[in-house]
Amino acid sequence: MDDDQDAHSQKPMVKDYMTRDVETVSPDDTVASVAELIADSESHSGYPVCDGRHVKGFVSARDLLLAGESEPIFKIMTDDIIVAHPEMRITDAARVILRSGIQQLPVVDDAGNLVGLISNADVIRSQIERATPEKVGKLKRTLENIHGIEAEEERRTVDLSALTPTQTKVYTDELEGRIYELENGLAEPLVVIDNAGTLYLADGHHRVKAADRLGIEEMDAYVVRLDGRVDLGMAETAQKSDLGSINDIEEVDYAHHPLVETTERLQDPD
Repeated sequence: MDDDQDAHSQKPMVKDYMTRDVETVSPDDTVASVAELIADSESHSGYPVCDGRHVKGFVSARDLLLAGESEPIFKIMTDDIIVAHPEMRITDAARVILRSGIQQLPVVDDAGNLVGLISNADVIRSQIERATPEKVGKLKRTLENIHGIEAEEERRTVDLSALTPTQTKVYTDELEGRIYELENGLAEPLVVIDNAGTLYLADGHHRVKAADRLGIEEMDAYVVRLDGRVDLGMAETAQKSDLGSINDIEEVDYAHHPLVETTERLQDPD
């Protein structure tokens, strides 16, 4: 990925917001000992169950209710849980948490070892850091430094049919949230780079797809206008992916995200 593309298109990852120091319990711990841990804790209503650092499941207070005190945790834990990867985007983790109705996701590496925990509180914290004029200004300065040109930042209305997307897909369920925002006047401006008249959509792909569904033809945008045409990494991405208009952006469901797994599949030797 080119530096200029990475500077504006990289999204916060699960690893940026997850809790790294995670308390766990063993599959051989008893119901009584785990119940005591939960009772003494002010923040835990359950724990990842790990053999060493390898995630085997999750046990919650609800799992303990009807179990005998001497029962081992591996007999009553939930052993087919959703887990996330540290390289997963925080917005995708939020989507999984929202749609699944769970409070937290264990985060595992490629070997299935626990490296953190991402909760709904972490997701809310990440969303406070949304697009701002300051971030648009940083994008402007980055483009100027990389390409040795002048750029101007402005706020204007852009025609959606004139935009060239730089992201190949959006998630169907997130579109519902963006549609709600548009209908209630809550949508943030797009971020667009004007490269000698060619408008590249840097941020706001879900918003433009939602707008298209609602028949909206124009949207408010932060526009970084370059003083002369330059070779942008995002332009190459758009060309290689045959992205000519917002109609070329694919809609997919979160369940097919490549970094969403379950412990059952991770432990399947096949």
